[in-house]
Amino acid sequence: MKRIFKNVKLEKGYTCVVSPKNSELKYIEFGRVFLPEKNDEYAGETGNREVVLTIFGGKCSIQVETATQKVSYNSIGYRRDVFSGKPTMVYLPPKVEYRIIAESQVEIGVSMAPSNSRSPPILVKPEDVMENQVGAWNWKRTVYTSIGENVKAQRLLVGETFNPPGNWSSYPPHKHDRKGPSEMPLEEVYFFKVKPPNGFGLQRIYTSPEDEEPFDEIFLLENDATVVIPRGYHPVVAAPGYQLYYLWVLAGEERKYGAWSDDPNHGWLRNCL
Repeated sequence: MKRIFKNVKLEKGYTCVVSPKNSELKYIEFGRVFLPEKNDEYAGETGNREVVLTIFGGKCSIQVETATQKVSYNSIGYRRDVFSGKPTMVYLPPKVEYRIIAESQVEIGVSMAPSNSRSPPILVKPEDVMENQVGAWNWKRTVYTSIGENVKAQRLLVGETFNPPGNWSSYPPHKHDRKGPSEMPLEEVYFFKVKPPNGFGLQRIYTSPEDEEPFDEIFLLENDATVVIPRGYHPVVAAPGYQLYYLWVLAGEERKYGAWSDDPNHGWLRNCL
């Protein structure tokens, strides 16, 4: 099935990009809310899913109504675009209604997965985000984890990665598609942005040759591309001269960040750190 989605027309309101209906995904649906003008609104409900709203750029207010409370997050979104600071994210449990009111043009990523979480809604501000400098040499990158152990979600793990020009990430190549001593099955979605936006990157997704259904594919990553990673190793590289950003969304039966295994051909690179 198709694993990269590009040139998805962004309508006012919510646009679904990938879901179990058009991909190999079992859990994740990812889409984008776009409100082009101040005071534009979008109303949604989580239903039987947990939802993470990621403000890519712009400012908005989000009103949330659960069975027992109403919460308002006013004037949130503190960056012009994804390259201008840490993210603001909102976690919403199932059975919640929410309304987004634009205070400027605003673009928001919407990540969803089935859930029966009883967590309350949670606003994760930029100062709450865990920042890590990862890798060495030309695979150094910055990783922001917003929805991790700090949020009592059932399935979703959500964060952002920034590759400097020419640098690699998801490197050494790793995978998380089997249950083992250090690995847990988690499907993943990457949503990319490039600065300047006419740039590009590349991603390879591959399995070991011994896999029951082996594959080895390379994708051209352009601004606003979305890649589905149902399984396999999945390193990413930015073209020289261009910064590369991606939102990463993980979900599976069990929830644990870092439960992956390296490609044994390249695991030695951990010794370079």
